[in-house]
Amino acid sequence: MEMSLEVANMTKVQQFVLLGLSTGLEVRNALFIIFLTLYLLTLLENTLIVYLVCTHSELRKPMYFFLGHLSCLEMSYVSVTMPTLLVGLWIGPYHISFTGCMTQLFFFISLICTECTLLASMAYDRYMAICCPLHYPLLMRPQVCLGLGMTSWLGGLVVSVIKTACIATLSYCGPNVLNHFFCDVSPLLNLSCTHVALTELVDFISAIVILWGSLLVAIASYVAIGRTVFHMSSAAARHKAFSTCASHLVVVGIFYSATILIYARPSHIEAMDLNKVLSVIYTVVTPMCNPIIYCLRNKEVQAAIQKSLH
Repeated sequence: MEMSLEVANMTKVQQFVLLGLSTGLEVRNALFIIFLTLYLLTLLENTLIVYLVCTHSELRKPMYFFLGHLSCLEMSYVSVTMPTLLVGLWIGPYHISFTGCMTQLFFFISLICTECTLLASMAYDRYMAICCPLHYPLLMRPQVCLGLGMTSWLGGLVVSVIKTACIATLSYCGPNVLNHFFCDVSPLLNLSCTHVALTELVDFISAIVILWGSLLVAIASYVAIGRTVFHMSSAAARHKAFSTCASHLVVVGIFYSATILIYARPSHIEAMDLNKVLSVIYTVVTPMCNPIIYCLRNKEVQAAIQKSLH
């Protein structure tokens, strides 16, 4: 018995190798400059949004409260995945310890689940603003907004604790090469040398509850919004209602399309190169584009920026 335990300890994987996005040196150098620029731009944009929401009283509304949370969220999870992506582009295949990999996985799952529920909360907020305008100040008072925001963060944390614990307790005997630029669920499950049926079940159930649940809330909210807008007699009112929801619809469409293609399909349907492209979309591209789509085109935000500059 002792001998078998010693052999198991000797063969257990102590680190993983992240292959990254590309192995060609010239391609890596070009991508490094591109992604470093995108990363710095993302931090700058989202920091600006958080600053404006915190310092301007005219932006202390439920919509901007959630946008401030979204900006904090996206700065966080782009900072979880981007360092390993940039290091991989700089030095090639990158070695990460088992503990470091599980830590990255924990924060990534927590933040991505939080974003799912936060987007659903934002859809609910728009539903209340358009479908129940007279009761909106009461129904979306600060205590309710704070409760929705904290529920999103705590929900993501709980799901991450469960999923990361399941994945970390699996045995990894080799090989230890992850065809990805960060430690994600599917690549790790593919490398496990033990039975992963229970972990896959936990992953599937969490995807149903968090991903599909929040998506259904968003869809139901926008169906109700569409019906209300359709019955508005004024064209100006319809245009105003549509303009307040269009940006959120764009972000929801991009985010959920990418995540569903990756996480809500059977694990045996794998295309890791496609997964890496989709992961770039929702971990790099959307955090950079969201402040532009949501805020920087908004007249109230533009006025707050001009006020700050003056």
